[in-house]
Amino acid sequence: MNNKVVVCIGKGGQRDMAESFARRTGAPILEKPGENLTVMFDSKGVSLTGYGLKYQGDFENMLHRVTNGRLQHEMLVRAAKTEEKNLKAIDATAGMGEDAFLLAAYGYQVTLYEQNPVIAALLKDALRRAKKNMILKEIAGRMKLVEGDSVECLAGLADSVDLIYLDPMFPQRQKSGLINKKLQLIQKLEPPCSEEKDLFDAAIKVKPSKIIVKRPLKSVHLAGREPSYILKGKAIRYDCYVI
Repeated sequence: MNNKVVVCIGKGGQRDMAESFARRTGAPILEKPGENLTVMFDSKGVSLTGYGLKYQGDFENMLHRVTNGRLQHEMLVRAAKTEEKNLKAIDATAGMGEDAFLLAAYGYQVTLYEQNPVIAALLKDALRRAKKNMILKEIAGRMKLVEGDSVECLAGLADSVDLIYLDPMFPQRQKSGLINKKLQLIQKLEPPCSEEKDLFDAAIKVKPSKIIVKRPLKSVHLAGREPSYILKGKAIRYDCYVI
């Protein structure tokens, strides 16, 4: 992990959680936030600060996308739509879980893989708070986080799944002022995926009914593989592979 990441325990923070995180990652615990990236444990949960920015996962910000009939218009949901029941999905590039949240809102039981320990800690905390929210808890209850390497997790998977979702991080192509603060900080932690072919090959070996890959609109197909069909938006597209 980035050795410039530090841990800080603020007022009301869970010291045992912070110390456990520090032991697992080797990050030092400081009394004050570090100069670069700091994982803050305080009464509000877990957040990431650095470079004049602060970010904390919050699924309440997703409510407007899944209520009042809006969910069915989400392009990812349209790509994942099926008549089958008891659906199982894997989000092999979880990040902060927004896309997995959409799949869970549709009805999928979603397992999220995230290998970066800082992002995993932020996501775990966001899910913990969501499961205490009367409106969010049903959706969050269908989301399970697994911290680990996606290729290894897929290789060790014993159960069948209906859908595997891949969203390798987009290359750093925008000026920092045009990128939201979440992405600015996460790109400091985790560079865009450089092993796309390995990830795609691991997903294919699982033999799901469908693989969905999120891509920038004008980018090449993941690992050079032609999709079965494509859903296009203004800036992104979903390449859909029917296995």
